[in-house]
Amino acid sequence: MACLERASPALKRILLKLYRENKSIEIDHHLYEFGSVEYHIQSSTSDAHYTYLSVSTPLLSQGFILPNGISHYTKQMVKGICPDVVEIMEPAKEGYQITLRLDLSKIPNGKDSIKVIADISAVQAVILSSQLKEMLMNVSSQDTFQGMYKTIKLVYHPREPFFIVRQPQKILAVFPIRFKDKTDVIIATAFFQELMDVGSSEKWAKAPPCCWSPIPPPELRGEPFEDLSTNGGFVSFDISSRHVKGKRLDKTVWSLLNFYAYVKYHVKSTRSFIQRRMRNRLQRLVEVLHKRSTQEEEKEEEEEGNHKVQGCMFMRKRINVSKPKILKRRYNDLSGKIKRIRSRIKIQGFGRFRRRWLKMPKFSSSMRYTKLD
Repeated sequence: MACLERASPALKRILLKLYRENKSIEIDHHLYEFGSVEYHIQSSTSDAHYTYLSVSTPLLSQGFILPNGISHYTKQMVKGICPDVVEIMEPAKEGYQITLRLDLSKIPNGKDSIKVIADISAVQAVILSSQLKEMLMNVSSQDTFQGMYKTIKLVYHPREPFFIVRQPQKILAVFPIRFKDKTDVIIATAFFQELMDVGSSEKWAKAPPCCWSPIPPPELRGEPFEDLSTNGGFVSFDISSRHVKGKRLDKTVWSLLNFYAYVKYHVKSTRSFIQRRMRNRLQRLVEVLHKRSTQEEEKEEEEEGNHKVQGCMFMRKRINVSKPKILKRRYNDLSGKIKRIRSRIKIQGFGRFRRRWLKMPKFSSSMRYTKLD
């Protein structure tokens, strides 16, 4: 399961629907989830009291394969979910590791019913956890090799194997880290370094010590090269005996199974946070630049408008005031020229000369005219 919840949401929804109907429903449904997990739910009107649930999930390690696929310890853990409701069918349906017969009528009413159905929906998580618990508890001294315990390769996802090494005083869990994007590698590396610093503090002294290294630890010497080729280094956890006692065992096992999911969730969330902050920052800068450019444009338009108004007023004033003066001046100049042309030339003494020598004689006619009435 890639999600951090133990219960399958789709399986839980179908079981709740069957429980709330209070009557038999004809159903034959297949569910497929992350990690090659398959569920088969069957309910028939001919068998109204029971619902059959078959589960198929990959085994963590090929070294612990049993003839029927599920160990007795795992079956006991599954049956312990709710003994009154869950019954293991023998043999399991072909193609599945385990088949359960559920009597939903025995589920208590009220809020407890939702809790019981959620526990049944987490059967795949119980199977995986039980397999890992059994590996950690049943590694015998026969697995030693040259004074060291044999490394167990666990494949929770085909592209995400991790290793368990049980040593005399501790259990070492090693996770090769791989990412497709270089940005994710940088974020994950910073996260692992911070995890090492926080884990070494007194506040988290009870937590398993964490170590990150760009090269494989010595315990993985001899493993296939394709399992050790990474771009994000190797993360190791030292798990002591106090981390696998009592109720802590279940929590430790579930954390180991979902460590890759936690890392990817943190990296993707951090990347989304950084991108969101960058987009917000860029948007604020764009708004500032846009506001500045808008103000400058408004200022330029206002200045151009003022220049145009002043120019229009000046030209209007020039046209309204200066043109009549120009016309009047031109008219006065033209009038003066005409007057100068029409006026007589005044020569001093010419009047006396004209009266004496240029005096026209007077003529008198003998003929007289009489006005007729």
